[in-house]
Amino acid sequence: MGRSYIVEDAVEGYLSNLCEQQAAPVTGLLIGQSSAQRDFVIMATRTPQREESTSALDKEWVTEHARQVSRMLPGGLSVLGVFIITDADAKDTLTTLRQLVFAVENLISSDNLWSPADDDITECVTLHVNPKTRKTVCRMFDVKDPKSMAKPADWKYQLGVCSSWNMVSCCLNVDMLVPLPDNRASTENMDKCLKEGLKVWTHQIESGVCLIDGKTLPEDMDLTSGQKRNVRQTYTAQLLITPDDQRLSDVVQRCGGSVSVRGAIHSRAYLHSNKPKARLAEKLLKRDVVSTLATRVQMMLEELLISEEEGKGSKDKQQTEQFCLPRRIFCPVKVSGPVCVCDYQFSDEGLSEVTDRLKEMLDMDAAEEDLDTREETPAEILEKVVEAEPTVEAVEALEPKRNNYIGVAMATAVTLLATAASMLYLNDV
Repeated sequence: MGRSYIVEDAVEGYLSNLCEQQAAPVTGLLIGQSSAQRDFVIMATRTPQREESTSALDKEWVTEHARQVSRMLPGGLSVLGVFIITDADAKDTLTTLRQLVFAVENLISSDNLWSPADDDITECVTLHVNPKTRKTVCRMFDVKDPKSMAKPADWKYQLGVCSSWNMVSCCLNVDMLVPLPDNRASTENMDKCLKEGLKVWTHQIESGVCLIDGKTLPEDMDLTSGQKRNVRQTYTAQLLITPDDQRLSDVVQRCGGSVSVRGAIHSRAYLHSNKPKARLAEKLLKRDVVSTLATRVQMMLEELLISEEEGKGSKDKQQTEQFCLPRRIFCPVKVSGPVCVCDYQFSDEGLSEVTDRLKEMLDMDAAEEDLDTREETPAEILEKVVEAEPTVEAVEALEPKRNNYIGVAMATAVTLLATAASMLYLNDV
């Protein structure tokens, strides 16, 4: 027997509207949460149109859309699979759907820094909808098995799927130093160094102690034990992190500078209301902590790469640069529900640009007043010169390198459990 997919009834209306509006094949993503017994689908979003594309189905465009969408999903939400709306026979589209769901999962998982868990769900869903008959065919694949064949799955619409989900949130202080390669002119070298530095920090997060409402809970304990059933609950968590016990001599290396990430980030995870376990809450929250920081650093790198390309030769030779990381903003999926998606706002952007991205990426009609901007306060770069942090000791003296495109993230938390600010600065040797 295949898995069961419990689907928010609003998804049925969304897919029906797409059937009425579109003549050509339409692809998109299915978003929700997996559990041991069943999966919950709370959103569907079509792939944005690509003007220059000549293909009816652009696999690279679909997978890039999935990567962008996955950045906008807090803990507990993920891309569960793909759908296609076409009057072609379901059997004829099965190969296409299989290729899409594997490509989407491979790209998204390549960005994940955390270690896979034994209880991770590896099945992803594909849905074929005939726009004329409205018949749906649901299949699933084990995306960790390259030889996986399609298996049937149940697709059931239900009212208020996530109306009583629980939320666990925390604010974490970050202080991380990443040495930069000697040759920073290579984007590949920079990416590799940043990812390795983030992986070290990720290991600290994974091995940290999680307190929920001030207590350590047994892993198998029902998070909602003693609470009323089907009533949404909100929990506050703390992550107690112990830095790796490493001597300075263990990390001496030749480098061209350093990236420092400091400050406070707001993280949250949503959990289905079907007796969620404490270990699931901890896993989803820790993964969101890692994901939100990695996303911001990567977004800043992308922005600085673009700026570098547009302004070659215009940059001065200062040895330290500071940049504000984007702040996290949340938006409810449904006005009456607790579950939110998120976006990241750079300091030079307005809220209208956030709502535009929500529309483009998630096909959500959000108003500016719907956005929750309270959790993180934008960072400010102070005019006062910040004294550079000492970099990791080099094996031999190095010539200062030109600041090609990345700085260091530095953030100052006004109050650790209230507001958060983030900034990025780079320090040359």
